[in-house]
Amino acid sequence: MTAASNHFLVGRPGVGKTTLLLKVAKRLKALRVGGFFTREIREAGGRVGFRVETFSGLSGTLAHISRQQGPHVGKYRVDVETFERIGVAGLENAVQEAQVILLDEIGRMELCSGRFRKAVVLALDSDKPVLATVMAQLDPFVDALKARTDVQIVEVGADNREHLAEELSARLISEIQ
Repeated sequence: MTAASNHFLVGRPGVGKTTLLLKVAKRLKALRVGGFFTREIREAGGRVGFRVETFSGLSGTLAHISRQQGPHVGKYRVDVETFERIGVAGLENAVQEAQVILLDEIGRMELCSGRFRKAVVLALDSDKPVLATVMAQLDPFVDALKARTDVQIVEVGADNREHLAEELSARLISEIQ
């Protein structure tokens, strides 16, 4: 088997990167998919935090405005312990057990965890294809990941997000065969 390539979904906030990643996950349901994704926590019509969920069904709070402890990212405080127990463990398990690794996201909240940074590098260095959403902001760690020769940057926009799910699914399937 040839080394799998790594695909980074980039684009402005709200363009649909997470939705695209979840559509790809649905298309790959016949395969062992691993990793994690995040979802907004909304109350009274406003966003108050984020949940982290694994593809095996575990979930917990990644960050919330009412948290009293943890690193600040904007108005949120990150629950690094919960993130590592659920999200990072899901990523580490995916490196060992999955056929395809899906990761949403390599972003400011997630980067509060040193263990996460190590797990990302392990996933990218593995022989498994990785599809990840990646923050747009400049960051030395993320910029180095984007500059890797085995990373393909996929710009997601309103004009291409609909057909990308099929294209990326087919590409990931071909990379594991």
